[in-house]
Amino acid sequence: MKFKFVIIATLLVGLITGCGANRIMQETESPTTAPSQTFTPLVSVRLPVGYIPNVQFAPLYVAIEKGFYSNAGLDVSIDYSMENDNAVLLATNTLQFAIISGEQVLLARDKELPLVYVMAWYQQYPVGIVSKDVEGITTVADLKGKRIGLPGLFGASYIGTIALLDSAGLNESDVTLDSIGFNQVEVLMADRVDAAVVYAANEPVQIESLGQSINLLKVSDSMDLVANGLVTNEKTLAENPALVKAMVEATLKGINYTIENLDEAYEISKKYVENLASADQTIQKQVLMNSIEQWKTDRPGYSQPAAWVNMQRILKKMGLLIKSTDVNLGYTNEFIP
Repeated sequence: MKFKFVIIATLLVGLITGCGANRIMQETESPTTAPSQTFTPLVSVRLPVGYIPNVQFAPLYVAIEKGFYSNAGLDVSIDYSMENDNAVLLATNTLQFAIISGEQVLLARDKELPLVYVMAWYQQYPVGIVSKDVEGITTVADLKGKRIGLPGLFGASYIGTIALLDSAGLNESDVTLDSIGFNQVEVLMADRVDAAVVYAANEPVQIESLGQSINLLKVSDSMDLVANGLVTNEKTLAENPALVKAMVEATLKGINYTIENLDEAYEISKKYVENLASADQTIQKQVLMNSIEQWKTDRPGYSQPAAWVNMQRILKKMGLLIKSTDVNLGYTNEFIP
């Protein structure tokens, strides 16, 4: 996923009544009357994900299509907008959920925005550095003195780059960072850079499809960092934990179902991702398979405390955090089975 330091946030929910997240159905039947049903209205949820429609969002599409959200009392629609003020709307409880990454939560809390990460989706930070095999860059230490292309000095790509360099005792000054936009495949293939910062599930597949042998250094192989997950705010946590619980559990069902039923999840995604059906099926399905590998864990949804500590340290090293905020206030595992 592509991210910027602007906090990509949030979601709009409708009026919550009764127990909030649970759908209640009462059915009565007698020999002389037809069955009657009474339903509690579903809670409307608009969920921002911070990127364009993509097969990597398959678990959300699955959760909608398989009824995991509706069975939990939720009517979820996906929002692909990337508005800069969503973090503020989330913090003020105008919006209540969003899919964003861990660094964004810490950056928001540093500005006293009370965001809370309630479910880890990606268990591996999705960023890596790819190079042609002929460059001989097989370890992070081999990056010293190299020209590395990345979208820009912002977002998850930049943070992942600094974290990867840090894991080998290198600093930004030990390499040359070249802002190339989101053109990593073209720039690398044209030998304009020695290596490129990519999303590990995506661009490497495209490069290999061109017949190019590569080496990929994944951030997750060197350091645990908090990646993308479900985020809410302190007010929602305090006043409507049932809503948070329902959202977490239904989303986890979507993730687990996608992992176990890749082909079906891929077919469902075609309804939501324009041109997916006409795209290169081998490449796109491999992107989904690679993404699934980043989601797998023995405890779905669980947020690793060490990953938060590492993320805070890297952000401080980059000068992006000003205050000494308690990292433990930025996440909870309370709703994880």
